[in-house]
Amino acid sequence: MSEEYVYAVARIRSAELRLLTSSVLESLLSAKSYDECLRLLSDHGWDIEESMSLSTILKNERDKTWRFISELVSDPHVFDVFLYANDYHNLKAAVKSAAEQITRDDIYLEKDQCSIDPEIIRKALGQRDFSMLPSDMQKVAVEALDTLLHTGDGGLCDIIIDKAALTKIYESGKKSGNEILELYGELTVAAANIKTAIRACMIGKDISFLEKALAPCDSLNVDRLAKAATESLDAIYEYLSHTAYLDAVPEIKKSPSAFERWCDNLIIAKIRPQRHNPFSIGPLAAYILARENEIKSVRIVLSGKINNLSDDSLRERVREMYV
Repeated sequence: MSEEYVYAVARIRSAELRLLTSSVLESLLSAKSYDECLRLLSDHGWDIEESMSLSTILKNERDKTWRFISELVSDPHVFDVFLYANDYHNLKAAVKSAAEQITRDDIYLEKDQCSIDPEIIRKALGQRDFSMLPSDMQKVAVEALDTLLHTGDGGLCDIIIDKAALTKIYESGKKSGNEILELYGELTVAAANIKTAIRACMIGKDISFLEKALAPCDSLNVDRLAKAATESLDAIYEYLSHTAYLDAVPEIKKSPSAFERWCDNLIIAKIRPQRHNPFSIGPLAAYILARENEIKSVRIVLSGKINNLSDDSLRERVREMYV
């Protein structure tokens, strides 16, 4: 391990002391108002100014995380796997804008949340110059745009791009040589496949749709999952009961949000040992995921306070903390 990472992990250890704990999250849940939550977060190092919107608060914290990571490593692109979903979100926006011949800037995620400048994606689609895109995005961009222009089927366009995004995340995790990045790629793809199979089953999609939509991964046999999804929800549950996602089945039956919480908690449980690993980039990757998990839980609590949801309903949705 290079001295760069020895120093970086030491800085991460210090930063972990400022992560929100379960007790702090409980204090947020018990707070009587949105403003009281903001004061608590401010006391724990969140940069919050008067009249700042919730979206700005959350964005600022994400930006803070990535600035910190950029200070620690000479090449922050080793963590691009966490940003690829945003790149492909922007590709969707650019494809649909090009097909409809409209120009809108408010449908793109900002540059600092992506590995590819959204302006490059927008120009590539607008000018039909796909060579501006990374090689693995060129083919899917052409296919998605041609599909939308010839069929007018926005849903099919989304499927093409979503599967490409999942494939990119999975393959990048595999190639990274890091167990945390590989785990993130695997669980991201598996969770997306399960959610797609459930939705497809509920609306009666056929095997052709599922073959187009499901992305290969190690922990699921997508052929068997697709077949189960054409039969019934019980068939899906039966298949999953023989996989690593057996414990997820009760959560899937509760609601999509319960399943998403289960997936996030699984990732946190899997990465927690990185707190005791000083010899790889794993602790840095784990810190990024821990911060995203923290921000997600804060969003749930603050949104709940704005909408006057009960503390109990929020407790069912917030994630486990890393520390």
